[in-house]
Amino acid sequence: MKKCIGKGMRKEKNSLKRAAMIMIAAGLNFYAQAQDGNAGINQATDMVKSYFDSGTNLMYAIGAIVGLVGAVKVYQKWSNGHPDTGSTAAAWFGSCVFLVVVATVLKSFFGI
Repeated sequence: MKKCIGKGMRKEKNSLKRAAMIMIAAGLNFYAQAQDGNAGINQATDMVKSYFDSGTNLMYAIGAIVGLVGAVKVYQKWSNGHPDTGSTAAAWFGSCVFLVVVATVLKSFFGI
């Protein structure tokens, strides 16, 4: 009976050693991945900053197209003698200014 108890104790010690080794390996793996996570976040930040100028130029181009479409719409209303031409012009002009201001403010807000 002593032999059975002794073998059982050895198996428990071996399984505890394995569990401890697995926990240590998992801890080291987590630490290594945490280091790579910081590098990944920094790389993603650099990539977003590199695309920001293109995005700002796209916003300016969309603002120009909206301005041209708005100018045509306002001209049509003015030519037809509609009484609400002023409010339509203000709405289209406001949307163009909004696009340009948003692009500029975002650029200065993020320090790019």
